[in-house]
This record gives sequence, structure tokens and C-alpha cells, in this order.
Amino acid sequence: MQWIYKDIPKYEIINKLKLDLGVNHIIAILLAQRNIKSFEEAKNFFRPKLEDLYNPFIMKDMNKAVDRILKAIKYNENILIYGDYDVDGITSVVMIYNFLKKLSKVIYYYIPSRYKEGYGISYNGINFALSKQITLIIALDCGINNSLEINYAKKHGIDFIICDHHLPERIITTAYAVLNPKYNNCKYPFKELSACGIGFKLIQGLANKLNINKENVYLYLDLVTLSIAADMVPVINENRIISFYGLKKLNTNPFGGISIIIKNIKKTIDMSDIVFKIAPKINAAGRIKHANIAVQLLLSKTTEEIKQLYKQIIELNNLRKNIDSMVTKEAIELIKYHKEENNYTTIVYKSNWNQGVLGIVASRLIEKYYRPTLIFTETNNGKLVASARSVVGFDIYNAIKKCSKYLEYFGGHKYAAGLTIDSSVFPIFKSIFENIVKNSIDEKQRYPSIKIDYSISINEITPKFLRILKQFSPFGKENLQPVFLSKKVKGFAKVIGNNHLKLNVYQQQKSFMAIGFGLGKYINIVNNRSFDIVYTIEEIFWKGKYYTQLYIKDMK
Repeated sequence: MQWIYKDIPKYEIINKLKLDLGVNHIIAILLAQRNIKSFEEAKNFFRPKLEDLYNPFIMKDMNKAVDRILKAIKYNENILIYGDYDVDGITSVVMIYNFLKKLSKVIYYYIPSRYKEGYGISYNGINFALSKQITLIIALDCGINNSLEINYAKKHGIDFIICDHHLPERIITTAYAVLNPKYNNCKYPFKELSACGIGFKLIQGLANKLNINKENVYLYLDLVTLSIAADMVPVINENRIISFYGLKKLNTNPFGGISIIIKNIKKTIDMSDIVFKIAPKINAAGRIKHANIAVQLLLSKTTEEIKQLYKQIIELNNLRKNIDSMVTKEAIELIKYHKEENNYTTIVYKSNWNQGVLGIVASRLIEKYYRPTLIFTETNNGKLVASARSVVGFDIYNAIKKCSKYLEYFGGHKYAAGLTIDSSVFPIFKSIFENIVKNSIDEKQRYPSIKIDYSISINEITPKFLRILKQFSPFGKENLQPVFLSKKVKGFAKVIGNNHLKLNVYQQQKSFMAIGFGLGKYINIVNNRSFDIVYTIEEIFWKGKYYTQLYIKDMK
């Protein structure tokens, strides 16, 4: 593991923050590293305000989208809410459906089957719309690269409003409106909204035109927060404001059936809990069976229905865990069989792998081999589909795009993408992609690293320091939890569970409990000698009480 030290900002900036805010040098450095340089910027960071959310009508096509929906409501047109089958798509559908259901007489929702239809707008979905005499479809977390399907809908008298945050490949000429800050010179000042975030801007616009109280829009902040955490969009700017208030709502009055998931976590929910404990359960429905189960859970209001649906979700999630564990094991065996442990990429394929776990398996293989990874399986129509995941700094979307002549479909982001190819081109695609990565990846990107914010003494971890540090949350992409280095600490350790290191570390008169997951190999450097640790500081809830604990990332 490479230890990389973040740059220390200029002395003038640090000193100004210390004087203006009355904080110590460590807090001032952490703020400056997050591009906060003034009292006003610090105030906005620590005390986000909903009033600072941007005017939704700055977004290109927002006026058109709002007016088209209001026209559909006025003339009792049938409306379909169409979304993707992951957390971002599910929360988007739940939010828009619930909001419009109070305004529209006839409204439906539709999420495609991962296995029968795949990602994006499907002809099956449009034909469902035709069977219900739908004249307006609002697409969420998909559609930006579905020009053929949207053309088909247009020919049959259906208008499309697209709310998507994926990178656009071309201009869609037949969509009625496209809401995407990354699309066609859109002037919206924040480009990194989740799809649910874009849907939130849409209902902000509708509420504005209908003079609906803002509180009726803020009811959905927790749904948007789920999407922000699960889709790992940057937790800065509008996303930070939304998450700040969305977490409060999750912990006090969560939307619909989310309550039962939170109740079974039994602690104050943070962004990490969403990523590791809530999102996998919501995603399990679409991965194993159908995402409609998760939509129904989130929309449910009766206790009995919520309990029944939650039971299904837990069963599907347990099944998902078993499947992804088996596929990961088989993938590692294939890599070893083909002697590909030292490749620049991981590209593996097996026809019977479950399509719903490919992304999870790709992430697990990055943990093992640390390189751009594509996991393929075969669909019902004989095509090969893959989920792609990348390592820090490497743009896998761009690398896949360079292979476009072999692709039937692709889409996604810098670090995560999906693609479809014909089985006949798999060998040549694999060879070309390996060479593209080999010739473009930076040598430093081939090894895992950890970025250290600042070196401190354990003695500097005081109650006041912890109170201020806690206010740096919500944490997430581009506002990661501060990582500290403490040198020449001492401690006592034992190995517990699955090779985890449990420690009590101390320096002079101060000590803290610590845990190093998977770091049992370091047991011999701990007892009876000094060592260096890289860690984050966490507040854990144990037996009815909160404790401060160091989460050790690495040690030397």
C-alpha cells in the first residue's frame, strides 16, 4: 500500500482560517485541503442551507419538462414513470411517482427486468406504455443513450422527458426534454447530481409553478440522499446540502418502508451505512428477482405489507451474497487457470454467471488484483454483457469507448460502466482492451494507495477536536473522511474473527481502541515496539453507548 501525503495548503490560508474561525492548525489544514479558504465558505460547509439550492430552471429544458407535465395533468393524460433497477433509479421512481400521484389521475411506474430487458429504455417498456395509452414517459437514471427506442416511442405518439446523469454519447433529437447537467451545453452550475437529484430538481420546478409549499418537496430529501451515497456521486455542493438534511430525515422520519431497514440497523445512520447496509438490500431485488419489490417496499404504508416485503428483500439479499461469493471464487480460479494474475486488466467470462452480481464481483476482484476489471456473462439472446469497474485515477469509460467498433452498447461513468458485445468478438475485445490499458495506465495507478490528510499525535485527539471533525460529515466522494498518520505509537493487539487486528494504541498518557480489518498479519510488529498507523476516527455504538475508535487502514 502506497502512502501518499496530501499537499499542505499555503501558510497564509491556514493562518487566516485559524484566526477567523478560532480553530487549531489541524482543522484549518483539513478545511483548506477541501478548498475552503474563508469564514463564509466554512460557514456554508459546516451549516449547509436548503435556501442555497440552485434555481431548478437554470437547468436546460427544465421549463419545457415542467410545462409538458402540467399539460399532461391538466388534460388527464396517462403518465409513465420509467426507471433503472438500482438504488438511484428506484428512489427516483418512488419520489416522482409519489409526488405526481397526488396531482395526476392516471400514473404508472415501470422498471425493466435486468435479465429480460437489460439496462435502459426497452421496447418492452414502450409497448407496456402503449397498452396503457400512455402519452408521456418520464425516464429516470436512463435514456440519455437510447435514441432508437425514443424514436420508436415518438412515432407512436409518446413524448419522453429524460432525467439522466450518465455521460451522453450523442444528441437525442426526438426527446421532448432532456434534464442532464452534462448534456448539450447545459449551463447548470453543478454537474454531479445523481439521477434522483435531477428528479428532485424537477419536482422543485413543478412545486414552484404550482405554488406548492417547499416542505412538500423536502419530504424526499432522504430518498435523494440514498441515491447520492449508493451511486457514489461527489458529496459536495448541492449533494452536500441535500445529504446533510436527508440524513436528518432518515434518522427521524424516513420515507415509507425505508423505516424497517433502518430499524434493523439500530444506530444513527450515516452515509457509510447507506453504502454498506441499506443500498445492498434495496439493490438485491433487482439483482436477483425484480426491482418492483424494492419500489413496493419504499412506497408501502401499512406495517404488515412493509414486514412481508422486507422479509422478501432480506431473503433475496442473502441469496445474492451466496451467488456473488460463488462467482468471485470461480472468477479467481479462471484467472489462475489462464495464468493472468499479472495482466494489466481482469477480463473474465462464464456463460452461466448471474448478471445481477457482475458489478459486485468486479469490485471484489479489484480488491484482490487492483486493476481495471470487466466481468462478462451471457444473456438469454446469446449476447455477452459486462459490468466494468476501475481503479483510482483510471477512466474505464474512456478505455471502453476506444473499443466502440466491437460494442453493441455501452454507457456509464469514469469508474463504472456496462457494455454488450457479440460473443464472436470477445477474444479480440479482450486482447485490445488489455493493450489499451497497458499503454495508457499510469504506473502509480497499478497499486493501491491511501491518501493521508495530515500527521498528528494521538494526544491531539481531544473531545473538542472530535466535535469539530464530526461536523465535516456527511462524508463521501470528494469529501472523504480525514485520514491521519500517527508515528511511533505503541499498543497491545490480538487477532480476532477473520484475521482482524484488535488493538489498544497509546501515546504518552492517551489511548484509544482500534481495529484493523484484515490486518492480522501485522500482529508481530505491534506488541512491545513502536509503529506507525494510518487511520480514520470513528464513533461506534456498542451496548447502548458511543465510543471513539480508530479504524486502521495500514501500518508500518
